[in-house]
Amino acid sequence: MSSLYWHTTGEGDRDLVLLHGWGLNAEVWQNIVPRLSPHFRLHLVDLPGFGRSQGFGPLTLADMAQQLLPQLPARAVLLGWSLGGLVASQIALTQPQRVSALVSVASSPCFTARGEWPGIKPETLESFQQQLSNDFQRTVERFLALQTMGTENARQDARQLKEVVLSQPMPSVEVLEGGLKILHEVDLRTELPHLTLPLLRLYGALDGLVPRRIAPMLDEALPTSPSIVMEKAAHAPFISHPDAFCQHIIEFIQLVAR
Repeated sequence: MSSLYWHTTGEGDRDLVLLHGWGLNAEVWQNIVPRLSPHFRLHLVDLPGFGRSQGFGPLTLADMAQQLLPQLPARAVLLGWSLGGLVASQIALTQPQRVSALVSVASSPCFTARGEWPGIKPETLESFQQQLSNDFQRTVERFLALQTMGTENARQDARQLKEVVLSQPMPSVEVLEGGLKILHEVDLRTELPHLTLPLLRLYGALDGLVPRRIAPMLDEALPTSPSIVMEKAAHAPFISHPDAFCQHIIEFIQLVAR
C-alpha cells in the first residue's frame, strides 16, 4: 500500500508547496521553514518513493505529478528544487488552474546536455545509474557532494544534505533509478513558454548540475519570467544562503499575490 507523506505548518494565508530533489526528502527544507512559516502555510512533501512516502515503485514524471494532485491545495504556489522543479513544472503545465505561481530552484526544463543546451553530460547520468546497483550509498553521497561543490562551506553543506538523507527511510534503488531516468530523458523546453502563470527561476552561479548559462537562454524563451543567479551559491542555495534565498521567495510571492 502506498502513502504520501504531506506535512502542513506555518501561519500565512497563502499555500506554498515545497518539492525536494533527487535522493532526498522534505527534511531538506528544515533550515528555511522558520524563515518562511510566518509568511506562508507550508506544505512539506516527500516525493513518491522518497523518504516517508513509501510503497511506490519507479514513476514517470507525469505519474509523480499525478500522485500529488489529490492533496494539492487550491491555487497553491509550487516551489520545486532540482528534480522537484520538473515535478512542479509538470503540474503547472498540465493543471494550471490548480496553481497560482511557480518557483523553480536550481532546476532546468532539460537536465541533460543536448547540442548547444548546457546540462549534465548524458554519460555522467548513465554512470550514476550503473553505480546505483553496485554501491547504492556511495553513489548517493557522490551526487550530494556534487550539489555543494565550490561553495564556501561545501563540506558542511554536503554533510547537512547527507544527514537529511539518512534521517528518513532510504528510497529503493528502483525509485532512484526512476528519478535519474526522469533527469536523463525529460525535456520541457518546448512546453515551458506556453506557461501562463508567474514563474520565478533561481540559480546558483557555481552550480555544476544546472549551469548558470541556462538562465539567459531561458530569459529569451520566457520574457515575462524573472531569473536570479545567486553569486556564491551552488545547487542548494537554500542551504548555503538561506536568508537571501527566503527573501527572494517572499518578495516574489508578495508581488504576484497583489
